[in-house]
Amino acid sequence: MWTANAATVSPSADTQDGRLHLTAANLSTMLHRSLEHPDTTASLQAIFGDDRHFAVHAALPMHADFADEGAANHVRLCATHGAPGVELFVYGRDAGESIAGYPSRQARLASESISRGHGLAPGRSVFARQSAEAINAGAFHNDVVCVGTADTLFFHEAAFEDTAATLDRLRKASDGLFDLKSVMVPAAEVPLEDAIRSYLFNSQLLVVPGESRLVLVAPSEVQDTESTRAYCERLISGNGPIGRVDYVDVRQSMRNGGGPACLRLRVVMTDAEIAACHQAVLLTEDRIDALQAVVRTAYRDRLAPEDLADLSFADECRIAREALLDVLELEELA
Repeated sequence: MWTANAATVSPSADTQDGRLHLTAANLSTMLHRSLEHPDTTASLQAIFGDDRHFAVHAALPMHADFADEGAANHVRLCATHGAPGVELFVYGRDAGESIAGYPSRQARLASESISRGHGLAPGRSVFARQSAEAINAGAFHNDVVCVGTADTLFFHEAAFEDTAATLDRLRKASDGLFDLKSVMVPAAEVPLEDAIRSYLFNSQLLVVPGESRLVLVAPSEVQDTESTRAYCERLISGNGPIGRVDYVDVRQSMRNGGGPACLRLRVVMTDAEIAACHQAVLLTEDRIDALQAVVRTAYRDRLAPEDLADLSFADECRIAREALLDVLELEELA
């Protein structure tokens, strides 16, 4: 469900072997999430099975020093999506480090291992520590306090342990590729608690054809929170890189910690790579209709706690999954 936690992706423009690399996240910090990665790896292998174009890596070892939460702690910056870029890996602790308070779900060793496994070009990976203040305030992933796309990094003042050093490393890594644009939201204008509660940064930052500035797609909670709404109004009235904010109602997702950024995992592909991947997962009007038909016929419109003890509900879930896999022509995953 939370695509941002599924994997970390490095496009072929960034890798030394010229292939697109994907590593499934082990999600080892939370027991119930740690069960996901074998299915995620199998799905990625089925979709990106042509090893002339793709390299799918299994999850890192299930050890605290390799704790990995995927694209939720990863930002790729570039001039344009198809051009070589810089990959920012954000972590909460070092190997062997024990921290009191909220768990730091991303380990630096995990981020370094992914960068090395993906064969990223030398000097194009930047590792930055998320601030303890942000983690203890509830920013369990970096995407709760930071979002970036193209040449722009949009982040809260409390996002990083050392903001100046992080930006300096990003500028050095991007030298000759693009001019980094950084937009820092001051805590004096948006308290960290408001940023986290509204999910201002747990948003999508998009390049929209025909528009000269980026568009921020944010949960409606950002509009409903006084400090974040006022900040966004000031943001788009200026001359900065973000020119529009679109608010969307994702309240059902927000009640369980969601938001637009839960879809943040972005797979940048060349035309040849698109042609080489499993075609039935590419969205078309007919496929949208087929998926909607499965939802209408196979999913309950409401669920109560006692339903979880109903064996017929387990059968319904299995049937629904098989129907979805049939639409996507991924029956081998059933």
